[in-house]
Amino acid sequence: MFSLRKRFQNWFESRLPLSDSLQLTQRNVYIVPSTVGWMMVLTILVLLVASINYQLNLGYLLTFLIGGSVVVGMHVAHNNLRGLHLSINLSADRNPANHPSYYAHENATFRVTLSNNSKSVRYAIGLRLADKFDSTDTVNWTWVDVPAHGSTTLGVSVKPMPRGLHRLPTLVAETRFPLGTFKVWTVWRPAAKVWVYPAPETPAPALPMGEPSAGEMKLTPVQANGEFDGVRAYRLGDPLKQVVWKKAAKVWGNADVHASDASSQLISRDLQHTQAQVLYLDFSRTASANEEAALSRLCAWVIQAEHMGLRYGLRLPRLEIAPASGEAHKHHCLQALAAY
Repeated sequence: MFSLRKRFQNWFESRLPLSDSLQLTQRNVYIVPSTVGWMMVLTILVLLVASINYQLNLGYLLTFLIGGSVVVGMHVAHNNLRGLHLSINLSADRNPANHPSYYAHENATFRVTLSNNSKSVRYAIGLRLADKFDSTDTVNWTWVDVPAHGSTTLGVSVKPMPRGLHRLPTLVAETRFPLGTFKVWTVWRPAAKVWVYPAPETPAPALPMGEPSAGEMKLTPVQANGEFDGVRAYRLGDPLKQVVWKKAAKVWGNADVHASDASSQLISRDLQHTQAQVLYLDFSRTASANEEAALSRLCAWVIQAEHMGLRYGLRLPRLEIAPASGEAHKHHCLQALAAY
């Protein structure tokens, strides 16, 4: 039964268009009686039969009063959802190129905005992931009210996904306002995608040795703490991340050194000396037991090299990315690891 329901759900969702926004109309809003609604229908039938058998005028009145309330509630419930506009809000600031990104151990979080252009408030609108089969489970629902001529934004969290490029899961919006006798819902397939990078290895291992660039015959080793040996005196305008703070702390901790002298003894990484060597993060040099562990180590190296402001390249068995630096290059490398 569960497998049959899953197959029907997959078939139904495959017929829905992909879109990052959805306008709810009578063509994509569905309505059926809920469990409470069927019990109400049974109650009305019992009252009607009893009123006919015993010729109870008050019984007729109560029967048609309840029946009329149910019919009115059906229209109110349908109008409560119809006319809303749903849209996806993704935090693209984490990845300036293409799609937002997360790591394999993180929950992917995105926000959905419900906009209401009518003059009536939309009450008790619920949102959940479509892969939750038990629609009666209140834990999986997020309920909001949408003000008249206003909007409401709510967050939806997706459990950690394997590395790769994934489309956001299908969403279900539902309401049972006002009487709970009818279930009104819509199914929405967002078109947006997110990158899921390999989980970086922790603690981050030391970066590998650089390779000599053209005309260079000497390797610049990387220390155990991940810093290159090449340093020089601090120059006004050097980025703060280029300052060797560990050595600066030792200078400032010396009681014999005055404050004015300590500031002049700051040292920075000599990036010109360092970049005489080419840093390649090579899959074959990870020395990891399996493929996923190697990708996790490479992910940690990419993050560490970018944090240090170094130029670095990436070598995979079927792909090589030339050395560069910056957020765009970082995400280019991480996307290559995610898609490997």
